[in-house]
Amino acid sequence: MASTTNEPLTEQEILNTYRQMQAEMQSLIQQLTKFEMERNEHALVEETLQPLDPDRRAFRLVGGVLVERTVREVLPTVKEHRANLDALVQNLKENLDSKQKGAAAWKAKYNIKTQEEVDAANRK
Repeated sequence: MASTTNEPLTEQEILNTYRQMQAEMQSLIQQLTKFEMERNEHALVEETLQPLDPDRRAFRLVGGVLVERTVREVLPTVKEHRANLDALVQNLKENLDSKQKGAAAWKAKYNIKTQEEVDAANRK
């Protein structure tokens, strides 16, 4: 007999789904960390270039090639990239939050306990 719901029926399927959710969250955390570091680098470059003379030479790495420009040309691009990274980081945080809520609901629904939770309960 086939079930009409999409939910797994066996304990193994339930655990596999939970582990998959955990793996997806871990992947999102890694991406979030990577893009936050990149955003911080862009902010640092922006802070460094801000007080400089707009006609001063600035070098920018484009596709592995170092290109000479002026601060006037580079600064708007750095600001735009940082703004894009801000939006991306915010989007990833929202996705991670929804995944965490989904995993917590799944865990509560099927009364899943991690090894740490089992150990803590046994110590009491």
